[in-house]
Amino acid sequence: MFLDKLRNQLNVNKSLFIGEDTALRYAILIPIVLVDDEWHVLFEVRSLTMRKQPGDISFPGGRIDSTDASPMAAALRETQEELGVDPNTVTIVGELSPYIASSSFVVYPFVATIDYNQIIHLYNKEEVEEVFTIPINWLLNHEPYMHLISVDSVPPPDFPYEKIMNGAQYQWRSRSMEEWFFDYEERTIWGLTARILKHFIEIMKLDNPKGKVFE
Repeated sequence: MFLDKLRNQLNVNKSLFIGEDTALRYAILIPIVLVDDEWHVLFEVRSLTMRKQPGDISFPGGRIDSTDASPMAAALRETQEELGVDPNTVTIVGELSPYIASSSFVVYPFVATIDYNQIIHLYNKEEVEEVFTIPINWLLNHEPYMHLISVDSVPPPDFPYEKIMNGAQYQWRSRSMEEWFFDYEERTIWGLTARILKHFIEIMKLDNPKGKVFE
């Protein structure tokens, strides 16, 4: 009886990872747009007056609110707030695997088509400095480059060293993290946006291994 009940509990409402319910949860949209009859990926340049990451290149999106019915709903809401796009005109193409940066930070990416002509006139100037696009064919045929950065664990002053073996002499592990970069004309895409973009391109290449024209 106990094992049957436990088995049922383990298979109901299973979270993506331990800590998902308390993590900072974000949702983003990878906008696909038609420009002169060719498919492009659209990017935002964050407003230079923004408090966080001014001038960075990103996808539309943001933190999932308690009022959002789902991560997809959050991505659509944020896209409307930033780009002025009516959610009813957005066509969701699919969902990428979540990006789990740590047990306290996760991003849910969605891919969708939106009307480019609607965006270029309605985007929110308070949050978005400008928008631009990159042809998918270009992305399929140009490789990003990577640099490694070191990430060190630094416990706070009140860390309870007395509770762990070797105390203050404990050997914390450092790790290397990949940072990817895409250079397109005068722009550089890097960080979280580049990491998710790279994954998206790799998925497209599964059916397009030789970088043929994407139609």
